[in-house]
Amino acid sequence: MNPLLEAMLAKADAGQVEGLMRFFKTGKGQYGEGDRFLGIKVPVTRTVVKGLWSQCSFADLEECLASAYHEVRLAALLTLVQRFHHARRNPAEQQRCVEFYLSHLEAVNNWDLVDLSCYEILGTWLLDKDAAVLYDLARNGRTIWKQRIGIVSTMQFLRHGRLDDTYAIADILLHHPHDLIHKAVGWLLREAGKRDEERLRAYLDDRCASMPRTALRYAIEKLPPNDRKAYLQR
Repeated sequence: MNPLLEAMLAKADAGQVEGLMRFFKTGKGQYGEGDRFLGIKVPVTRTVVKGLWSQCSFADLEECLASAYHEVRLAALLTLVQRFHHARRNPAEQQRCVEFYLSHLEAVNNWDLVDLSCYEILGTWLLDKDAAVLYDLARNGRTIWKQRIGIVSTMQFLRHGRLDDTYAIADILLHHPHDLIHKAVGWLLREAGKRDEERLRAYLDDRCASMPRTALRYAIEKLPPNDRKAYLQR
């Protein structure tokens, strides 16, 4: 018996399915093409995970990550996040969580699955370590999701005042062809700017004329209106 899978299947709400499929772009040719939904909103999934995370084995999580249903995969990832953080005094267990995460990245295949898991697990684990794996994902990830993991994982670095990796990985992805990467890069640059606005301005001064418009708009979102206008005009 897989307690997490059973609990998630029991929360299915057919009335929510169509809206979620539209929101996560599951139509032909869209980034979420073919993904399936049970109709479960994120707060409901979080409640399920809160009650069951400690009862789930890695085998349970593996089964859930293999599910065709988006929300079941999300539940598995949020459970892994809980398991990782509750093992803060057990580095071997945390490393096992990280290795499990990295070996199942094919299941982390939409922006919410990325954003709700990667910096909590990878970002936290790498705070006092070399971030080479993030650079490799940004450069060599075979999907936009792995590349997004490369940049979004640095959110945890920013929260601890470590800005260099965010800017370096932003440069790797700055001219990526996909809008979802533009949004992620701009978002992380904006967050970096909250910690050091002058550094963000210096970065944008050299790149704003050539960088994707979406990334620029996200990056300058917290700057004064006149400054935002000036950057967009450049």
